[in-house]
Amino acid sequence: MSYIGIQPAESFTSFATQTFSVSATTSYTLDHAVANENEIALFVNNVRQQPGSGKAYTATGTALTLSAATASTDTMYCIFLGRALQTVTPATNSITAAMISDDAVTAAKIADAVPLGKIGQVLSTTKTDTTSVSQSGSFADITGMSVSITPSATSSKILVICSANVATNTGYNLHLRLVRDSTAICIGDAAGSRSRVSMGIRPASTYDRIERSMNFLDSPSSTSAIAYKLQWRQVDNTTAYLNRTHDDSDDEHRPRLASTITVMEVLA
Repeated sequence: MSYIGIQPAESFTSFATQTFSVSATTSYTLDHAVANENEIALFVNNVRQQPGSGKAYTATGTALTLSAATASTDTMYCIFLGRALQTVTPATNSITAAMISDDAVTAAKIADAVPLGKIGQVLSTTKTDTTSVSQSGSFADITGMSVSITPSATSSKILVICSANVATNTGYNLHLRLVRDSTAICIGDAAGSRSRVSMGIRPASTYDRIERSMNFLDSPSSTSAIAYKLQWRQVDNTTAYLNRTHDDSDDEHRPRLASTITVMEVLA
């Protein structure tokens, strides 16, 4: 049968019936569970019985209870009225946002619905201003070079891509490292006494501006907010700069540049 407009989201089927083997009892078991006695039509000796408490019968689940015991010579059957209407798959575009409970869709369910290996979210920051660091034995955060991300699942990977335009004086050493919250990641091994860093810089010229880029696929195993950031330290007795050369002359050959850090959630 053809329809004009949206096809109904319900279909109909024939009534299910059950014939009982009767005995001198008031208790019987239904083939199908029901909410109450009004979902079945009960016939004893082909006479329809009145449903309800204090009447001929009651029913709940698969338990059928008669108000009076049947005789072994009786015939009894029922028709399951509640099974005549059958709900099928909702029609296309019939589910609206208002029909979904606020807490029914979680981040984990969204992740499950997206093919694995796909990018779930991308966050990035760009630093255009200049900042500097002087000689220090400890690492310090580079202001503005931090991004916070909240993974949707503990199985997600986080791809970190960063680019830093740095400069220091000739022959002096600048160290950079990538940090997840307070933990340094993507650094060299602990063998020997050498510094463990993500990137190292030692320019050959006072005017050298060196771009250092890196990427790292992290496995944080967390659904809490995580901050990824760049830290630096100037090892020798001089000053290092971000987004400019060591000499700040206003020259077209020494432009001011930008540095970036980007994080992407890879669903796994």
